[in-house]
Amino acid sequence: MIGAMKSPVNQRVMKNAPEAVGETDDEPPDSASTMQPPSPFPKRRNIGRVVRFPSYRAGTISPAARNFRKKFYPKVTAKIWNDWRWQVSNRIRTREELERMLRLSEAERQALNQEDVKLPLAITPYYMSLISEADPAQPLRRTVMPSLNETVRMPGEADDPLGEEKQSPVPGMVHRYPDRVLLLLSDFCSVYCRYCTRSRVVGHGGIHPSRSRLEKAFDYIRATPSVRDVLLSGGDPLLLGNDRLEWILSRLREIPHVEIVRIGTKVPAVLPQRITPQLVKMLKNYHPLWMSLHFTHPDECTPESYRACGMLADAGIPLGSQTVLLKGINDETETMKSLMHHLMKMRVKPYYLYQCDPITGSAHFRTPVAKGVEIIRGLRGHTSGYAVPTYVIDAPGGGGKIPVMPDYVLGREGDSLLLKNFEDRQYCYPDPLCA
Repeated sequence: MIGAMKSPVNQRVMKNAPEAVGETDDEPPDSASTMQPPSPFPKRRNIGRVVRFPSYRAGTISPAARNFRKKFYPKVTAKIWNDWRWQVSNRIRTREELERMLRLSEAERQALNQEDVKLPLAITPYYMSLISEADPAQPLRRTVMPSLNETVRMPGEADDPLGEEKQSPVPGMVHRYPDRVLLLLSDFCSVYCRYCTRSRVVGHGGIHPSRSRLEKAFDYIRATPSVRDVLLSGGDPLLLGNDRLEWILSRLREIPHVEIVRIGTKVPAVLPQRITPQLVKMLKNYHPLWMSLHFTHPDECTPESYRACGMLADAGIPLGSQTVLLKGINDETETMKSLMHHLMKMRVKPYYLYQCDPITGSAHFRTPVAKGVEIIRGLRGHTSGYAVPTYVIDAPGGGGKIPVMPDYVLGREGDSLLLKNFEDRQYCYPDPLCA
């Protein structure tokens, strides 16, 4: 277990340790590095009526990002701005940088100086362009800005509420379910969400994508034939370079009983520039490959994110979204419906709606479970079935995901089951107990 850092957030983040992109890379790529902009996709013949969604062309920069770049990075060209390595190297990590871009509230200033705030601060310039300059209550701003509430530990909270460390047979791996494992590649994220389940480890330099550690994980998987599904997570797996990520995928594909590989990532929401033609071309070689994306609010669904998800979908990668229910951020039915509709247009299946885990200092983000049930009830029947995620609680202590649904079964009446639909109308379904 990694202990609390002893310096304030605005000092600590400058020496926050290794920003892993390779085995020996302890810092982000050099800020001067650039890459060729993605090539435009070939034009397609459209037949019939064309439904137009947000921009899907190479080098897309949304108006908000363009204005932000011109204001705070006037010497940075569009080409450099769209280089994901530049975005990572130039993350906002100090109070001084924040004060240049935002009007900080007094509570935010206090949190930035608080020694007990353990989770590092890091925001990509792109994601900062989506954040309100003046409103501390803006949903996206609240998800990435430190808060004094993070220092308050409420009953039932824990640093490792899901008991991952007790279910870790080798370093950086969690084996909770019989047929699948979670493999943490690194502890590095381009943006640190303040409600992160793994805030005890992310950004502290304790998990590296070293060959020696990963080989131990591969050996465990190889020796456990029941494992047919491997989820790569972290940190964010897509923050590794293409070569390192391909080496990991190729090693997993050498294991005969590994049928499915999944990647959990927030990159399309916070760093869509990372989704390049080179990356998707490589990923296509390792099907069946799935991705679990992390979108939180409709404001994240920008033209850049649309394009990133479109590229992944065009590469044949099924995409699912895992959204955390957060108080004051996305806990209104209309907000959640808007997000789900954006995801559908981006070809991302709403997969899970998570009740916020009781991580230490997360009480200000958690809603009552009844709120999640209310939202699901407000979606079911009122939008496409594909747009309704499964609401789950990840059971504290390592019990796994438990679905929670509105009660549509009212009881029995003779040989019939009494049901209630989305309009609260009652119906009978023939269901004799003795067939």
